[in-house]
Amino acid sequence: QVQLVESGGGLVQPGGSLRLSCAASGNIFGIHAMGWYRQAPGKERELVALITSVGRTNYADSVKGRFTISRDNAKNTVYLQMNSLKPEDTAVYYCTLGGGVPFTGDYWGQGTQVTVSS
Repeated sequence: QVQLVESGGGLVQPGGSLRLSCAASGNIFGIHAMGWYRQAPGKERELVALITSVGRTNYADSVKGRFTISRDNAKNTVYLQMNSLKPEDTAVYYCTLGGGVPFTGDYWGQGTQVTVSS
């Protein structure tokens, strides 16, 4: 059984930064791709960023140049560094572990709220 636990969400002013973390249990972390999705009220869940088992990354156009996804396989943890935050980044952010092309999340965290507001 794989468990994913997110942390690091909160309230931040526009232009500010947050770093989300996702800790995974189990021994399969290193061989799977990881991703961050988000869902804003009234909207569908959307992919924010992906990182493969070898560190290849992919980002949604809306966050390119502002967000950075990274992983520490020794700690079974994936991160999402979010800079220059905008009100439209407000959403619940979910961590996922999975694979395939296109990527499919097999395991999901409970989500962490990010609110960007002055």
